[in-house]
Amino acid sequence: MISLPRLYAIVDSSSHRSTQDLVAYAVELAAGGCTLLQYRNKSGNARVMLEHARTLRRLSSAGAPAPHLSVPPLRLIMNDRADLCLAAGFDGVHVGQEDLSPESVRGIIGPERWLGVSTHNPEQLREAELTSADYLAIGPVFATSSKERPDPVVGLEGVRRARALTRKPLVAIGGITRANAAAVIEAGADSVAVISDLLRVPRKSAEEFFRILR
Repeated sequence: MISLPRLYAIVDSSSHRSTQDLVAYAVELAAGGCTLLQYRNKSGNARVMLEHARTLRRLSSAGAPAPHLSVPPLRLIMNDRADLCLAAGFDGVHVGQEDLSPESVRGIIGPERWLGVSTHNPEQLREAELTSADYLAIGPVFATSSKERPDPVVGLEGVRRARALTRKPLVAIGGITRANAAAVIEAGADSVAVISDLLRVPRKSAEEFFRILR
């Protein structure tokens, strides 16, 4: 079974103006202690996605995303696209309920790369538990602005229910901030996925998350 860090940082391309800006953000997250990053791009432009992904991979392949920073190696997860995961040499794929099935993705990426699956209710989680997914995600835990049409909020009780239904590592996502992250971990999540609350001063924000989630 895999071991997840407490903080699962999501790098959403829509929050960054250029490849340089996106990469600089990832560098700061890594300097703040992040070892697991998911690259997310909902634009559908495969060429841009591959450019971003390969740049992130090059930066992290030597064990540090920038020569002047001493940080641990990064594990990089591709959102949705198994093909781009392979093309960029990423370490895994995360899929949602409307993407390829977990077993289809597993057939593409093989047994060694990580596979994560998003779920939004007990029924979806029970189904995902039976797949070869390495970890499951539950959410949105709180109201979130990161999706145009978010699923219904599950709350902390939804996290507790999810914890009771799976032995796989559990990631909580949706509206999680430094103010509520500890409560989410106490409810049973192994890790919290965060987008918005890392955007301002990412290195310091990541460091504060890790201090809170020790």
